[in-house]
Amino acid sequence: MADVLVDIRDLHKNFGKLEVLKGINLQIHSQEVVCLLGPSGAGKSTLLRCINRLEEPTSGTIFIGGEEITAAKVNLNKMRSEIGMVFQHFNLFPHMTALDNCTLALVKVRKLPKAKARQRAREMLERVGLAEKAHSKPRQLSGGQQQRVAIARALSMDPRLMLFDEPTSALDPELIGEVLDVMLRLASKGMTMAVVTHEMGFACKAATRLLMLDHGLILEEGPPEQLFENPQHARTKEFLSKIV
Repeated sequence: MADVLVDIRDLHKNFGKLEVLKGINLQIHSQEVVCLLGPSGAGKSTLLRCINRLEEPTSGTIFIGGEEITAAKVNLNKMRSEIGMVFQHFNLFPHMTALDNCTLALVKVRKLPKAKARQRAREMLERVGLAEKAHSKPRQLSGGQQQRVAIARALSMDPRLMLFDEPTSALDPELIGEVLDVMLRLASKGMTMAVVTHEMGFACKAATRLLMLDHGLILEEGPPEQLFENPQHARTKEFLSKIV
């Protein structure tokens, strides 16, 4: 088994009196694709957001590559520069071209010379099939194309880990495939990924492991064929029977 990249130990997250995560223990190995399944409110997105500390854990520890990123003095900017995150909504700067959206963090955070940053950004746009859209602004792109730009932007930083929070949920049905195809190619090239998704076809093809979450707990985990064909927990059976 490849090295452990993400190590989460007894993670809790409360919003006021609401306990959203109730003691999550999880390891993600390098080159593994982990898909998080479960109903709305299960804690999937909160777990993802805690991994790069967009949400502050209430208690527990998270290690990325052996470094405790929940430590008080961790360099959050450096840590986040090594974790790509793709959201439901694309969060592109509307006044900037696709190329400039992908270049900005390389210059501001990685401190690359602008010419080198633009070369890297062009390579990532080509990787997601959008080289010809480099000078288009978000309003000139379809939703699927905007999400692919968002993926290219994250990839430009050469992350060790990619987090996807329901990346196709805001897309029209006919645009979902183009985003999932990019994610499948990333998975095939060994990118370590944690993905919140309701796209069971993608989970079946790409995931090395599925996690079933409900009420802030991991109820069950295993390879796709195990959870789809022989789920052990009654809640997993009920959930999958409604969406598969």
